[in-house]
Amino acid sequence: MKILHIDSSILGSGSLTRILSAAVVAEILAHHPAAEVSRRDLVETEIRHLDGAIAAGFRPTGFGDFDDATVTEHGVSEALVAEFLASDILVIGAPMYNFSVPSQLKAWMDRIAQAGRTFKYTEKGPVGLSGGKQVIVASARGGFYADGPLARMDFQESYLRAFFGFLGIADVHVVRAEGASKGETVRSEGLERARAAIAGVVAGLHPAAA
Repeated sequence: MKILHIDSSILGSGSLTRILSAAVVAEILAHHPAAEVSRRDLVETEIRHLDGAIAAGFRPTGFGDFDDATVTEHGVSEALVAEFLASDILVIGAPMYNFSVPSQLKAWMDRIAQAGRTFKYTEKGPVGLSGGKQVIVASARGGFYADGPLARMDFQESYLRAFFGFLGIADVHVVRAEGASKGETVRSEGLERARAAIAGVVAGLHPAAA
């Protein structure tokens, strides 16, 4: 089993998603100590956002005559998609920033969405090529978006489910801490609820991934 552990919070040791993603990986390793873990910190090692020249490394954009820096970026894109394709389980620390995901995480997602590698176009529309993988999202929100009047403003978890579904991944599980900005008591309660959910999520991993 190969685990790809990704963190995207800018808050360092104060990040709930970093705490939760590490706890998820630890729980998986407790059950499967032989699993291999690759970790990618998207804040510590930032991925450049796409421009036409970088995207030309894996999609037709009309750009050519690449300088050395751009050729290096093409290599980064290849390394990122290869790392993704080699993984069985993705554990992603993904806080909600302004109702969506961190731009650091979006940059990674833009690099792995590659036609012919992770999805393909057909006459009947796009088809995901990455089925069989499982994703566990360690999510944190300042408020409460899982249900109620703010649910319509969730472009974080809903976006991640849609994105990975587009790549063919149906098994997307969320470990969620809400109320992080509502005071220390509410924050701690949300974190503990999320921690308590981890064992059940890991226990439910598909045998093919385990």
